[in-house]
Amino acid sequence: MSKRDDKEKPTHLRFLVSNTAAGCIIGKGGSTINEFQSQSGARIQLSRSHEFFPGTNDRIIMVSGLFDEVIKAMELILEKLLAEGEESNEAEARPKVRLVVPNSSCGGIIGKGGSTIKSFIEDSHAGIKISPQDNNFVGLHDRLVTVTGPLDHQMRAIYLILSKLSEDVHYPPNLSSPFPYAGLGFPSYPGVPVGYMIPQVPYNNAVNYGPNGYGGRYQNNKPSTPMRSPANNDAQDSLTIGIADEHIGAVVGRAGRNITEIIQASGARIKISDRGDFIAGTSERKVTITGTSEAIQAAESMIMQRVTASSER
Repeated sequence: MSKRDDKEKPTHLRFLVSNTAAGCIIGKGGSTINEFQSQSGARIQLSRSHEFFPGTNDRIIMVSGLFDEVIKAMELILEKLLAEGEESNEAEARPKVRLVVPNSSCGGIIGKGGSTIKSFIEDSHAGIKISPQDNNFVGLHDRLVTVTGPLDHQMRAIYLILSKLSEDVHYPPNLSSPFPYAGLGFPSYPGVPVGYMIPQVPYNNAVNYGPNGYGGRYQNNKPSTPMRSPANNDAQDSLTIGIADEHIGAVVGRAGRNITEIIQASGARIKISDRGDFIAGTSERKVTITGTSEAIQAAESMIMQRVTASSER
C-alpha cells in the first residue's frame, strides 16, 4: 500500500488536555467543538471530566477521521488553545502537545538507532520526546509523545508522526472511546488520576501479604454479609468493610497509586465513601469491594495490609 493510500484510510490521534483547555475546546453549549467538527470533517471526542490519563490530571481528546481531516482538526484545536493562552497572558502561552501513542507504535516513530525521530525533529524543527514506559500502571500500553515549539513546527511534527502511525498496520484506525481504560475515581481525593483496571485478574495464592496474614491486625474490620445474586453462578459478590478515616490515605496512596495497584492485582472494583460518610455509629469510612469471591478476598487482604502498615507507624 502506498503512502498516499495510507492517508486515505481512517485514522485517529489522541492527546492530553487540562480540564480548562477541554472546556475551551467544547465551547458554550458545544458550539466550538461542533464548529471544529464541521470545518474539518473529523470527529472530536473527549474523555469525561473525571477520566484522566493515568498519572496525570489531564483528559484525553480523540480526533478521528481521514488523515487530512484529523490534521485540520488538530490545527483548529491547537490554534484555539494558543489564542486562549495568549489572551490570558500565560507565561507558557505556547502549549506543548502530548500525544498518546501505543507502545507497539513507538518503535516506528523512534526508528533504528533513533534515526526516524531525529529526521522528524530536523524536518519540523520541533522538540519531540517519547516518555519511558510507565510500569506503575499494569496494563498501560500507551506512552506520551511530547511535541514542543511554535505552532507551525508542532503541526509539521504531528503530520510526520501521524503519517508514520498510518503506515503501521497495528495502529488502530479508531477506538470506540477516547478513554479505553476502565477506571476508578475518588470524589474525596480531587486530582487522583484514574487508574487502569484489569478485570478478573486471577488471584495468586502465593502472594505474601505480610506477617499478620489475611485481614491484618486492624480491629475495626467489620465485613458485611456478601450479597450474591442467585441468578448467576459466576455471580459478583459485594463486601463492605469499615476503615478508620485516618487510614484511608494509606489505602488510596499518593495520586491513587496504592488503590490502583490493589484493583489491578485483585480484579475487584473498589468504592470508598465520601469524607464524612461513615458507617453508622463509627468514624469509619465504607469501603465496598465488588467482584468474584476470590477477587474480594485478594483485595481485602491487600487493603488490610496497607491499614496494618499505616497503624504500626
